[in-house]
Parts: sequence; C-alpha cells; structure tokens
Amino acid sequence: MSGIVIDNVWKEYGDQIVLENVSLTIEPRGFVALVGPSGCGKSTFLRMLLGQERPTRGAILLDGQPLPPEPGPDRGVVFQRYSVFPHLTVLGNVMLGKELTKARISARLFGAARRQAREEAEAMIAAVGLSGSESKYPAQLSGGMQQRLALAQALMMKPKVLLLDEPFGALDPGIRAEIHQLMKKLWHENPMTVVMVTHDMREAFTLASRVVAFERPRDRPEEKLRYGATITKDISIWPPRQAGTPSIFRPDRDGPVTTDGLHRDDPAHRR
Repeated sequence: MSGIVIDNVWKEYGDQIVLENVSLTIEPRGFVALVGPSGCGKSTFLRMLLGQERPTRGAILLDGQPLPPEPGPDRGVVFQRYSVFPHLTVLGNVMLGKELTKARISARLFGAARRQAREEAEAMIAAVGLSGSESKYPAQLSGGMQQRLALAQALMMKPKVLLLDEPFGALDPGIRAEIHQLMKKLWHENPMTVVMVTHDMREAFTLASRVVAFERPRDRPEEKLRYGATITKDISIWPPRQAGTPSIFRPDRDGPVTTDGLHRDDPAHRR
C-alpha cells in the first residue's frame, strides 16, 4: 500500500503563509500532477512529502502512519536538474542506494550481496532503456539519458512514493515524449504512488490519473504574506487511468507498455 493523506496542512515561514488548509487523499498507486502558477507552493508541498520540510500545522500520513521526519528509502525523488553523481558510472549511481543502506560504514558491498545488488541494478538499468551504458559516466550521456538514470536511481530502492519535481521540463519535445512513455511504463509496472509537479498542462493530463491545482485565492501584493495557496481544483482524468490496467477507451495510449516499448493493445505489437 502507498496511500497518502494530507490533513489540513499549513506551511508558514515566519510571517509568510505559503500553504493554507491543504487537505488531499491520494489513493495507493495513484498518479497525481500538481499544477499552478510559479511561487504558489507546489515544490514546498513536494518537499513536505519528501520529509525535507515539516508542516507548520496539520498532518501527513503514509499508509495511515505519520510521515517520518526525514527523507527515507520509502520515498524516491527526481528533480529537474539531473540528480546523479558525476564521479560514478551509470551502474555505480544505480547501485549506490543499496550500498549506502546495506553497508553504512564502508558504503560498499562485497561477495554475494554485491553480486545480487549488481544484478538488480542491471535489471533496473535495462528497464529504463540504458542497457549498454553501465560503464559510462553522466557527462557522457544526453539529457534524456541522464533523466532515465535518475529514474533508475530512485526506483532501485523500490519506493512506496515517487516524487517528481518538474523532471522533464529541460528536455526537448521529442525526448520528453519518449520519457513520458517510459514514465507510464514504470508506473504500470512498479507498485508505487507518483506525485509530480509540472508547469506543463499537457504533460499533466497526459500522464496523471488526477490533476490538482494550487492557487492563491487572494493574490494582491498586500495579501501575499498573509494568505497562502490552497487546492482550488481536483480533476480526475476521464477515462480513468489505473496502474497496471489498460484504459477501457484508450488502451493504446494509457495501458501498460510491453518490453518492446509498445502498449499491449497497439496494432504494431499484435503484428
């Protein structure tokens, strides 16, 4: 399970109110896109889900339990800037999470444990389409490949929740479309809930099962400090999208993707 409950959350920095009275329930394996104007608190909200920030008031629950006060392996994150380590290879970047959690002192696994971690990392690298690049360094990869690497790095720890902070905004349109297909595939195949911040409305409606809009109802200059943003719209995508299940009306666009990169009901796949 990976359900999230946000109950009457406020976030304040001194006298400035950033978010006010935010309540939201995200079902397990949902895919929620957060949209809204710049500066309305979307990234702050994402950082609270990650554990980098704490609510001033209210509660955030993950699987019915209070969210741990610090980031942990149950929550993976991918940022717009490629959050990978430049001195490590593709394989080293993906293996690092396992090594840090299972070998806290040496940060390096040995023997059977290392072989198992390597096999898992190689499988994840293949899942994001980077087979053959295991020995390359991030500087040798294109932007799209680096973002695939960041996704592999986050998913290696099998998080309950994957948080995406405008992860595809810097990509060219063609590369972004490829990453969108990959993101759908990963969401269908991995038991996780996804929360994504984006300024791209088309991206939000292409990927998400729900689109949630943040906005400041009072946005005059003299009001910005004393009134924060809140949820103004919560739109469920129709036809519904459900992880692991093809859409009834658009199976070729919204259903699970096969290993050859096509959707299960794509005519090219049937041939």
